[in-house]
Amino acid sequence: MPIIVNLDVMMAKRKMSLNELSEKVDLTLSNLSILKTGKAKAIRFSTLEAICNALDCQPGDILEFVG
Repeated sequence: MPIIVNLDVMMAKRKMSLNELSEKVDLTLSNLSILKTGKAKAIRFSTLEAICNALDCQPGDILEFVG
């Protein structure tokens, strides 16, 4: 897949656990885990916005296109 999800990198930079992020963005651990491992097929803008807000980052910090 040419789009890489760097959610784990941003979480490490912010010293935030998956549990903490799950509570802040109101997503289940399993859904966040699917996103974190790059197995997600899509992400809603509202979810991306909530994650960026919780991690104080830009969408490009989380999603990377490798062509």
